[in-house]
Amino acid sequence: QVQLVESGGGSVQAGGSLKLSCVTSISIFDVCTMAWYRQAPGKEEREFLSSLRSDEMTTYADSVKGRFTIARGKAVNTLYLQMNSLKTEDKAVYYCAAICLTDNYWGQGTQVTVSS
Repeated sequence: QVQLVESGGGSVQAGGSLKLSCVTSISIFDVCTMAWYRQAPGKEEREFLSSLRSDEMTTYADSVKGRFTIARGKAVNTLYLQMNSLKTEDKAVYYCAAICLTDNYWGQGTQVTVSS
């Protein structure tokens, strides 16, 4: 069983920045696509934000393109999401995910609050 643990959430003012981290229990970056999602208050579905494939190709949702950056950390088994120019509508619980051939794995989420 793969475990993912997110951290780095918090409260910031609009225009500020936060850097989220996701640490996996085993090395899976070479065999799984890593991704970030979020679930806004009152929304039932999680919104895709960004993904990082094993070949280093990245993808971003239009809502965060140019503001958020996904990257592997120098530390083993660490994924980051650098979030700049945060907006009030970015308020949500942010989840790290590993999309693998045989299963998908999710972290427990980290809360991000953006105030005006």
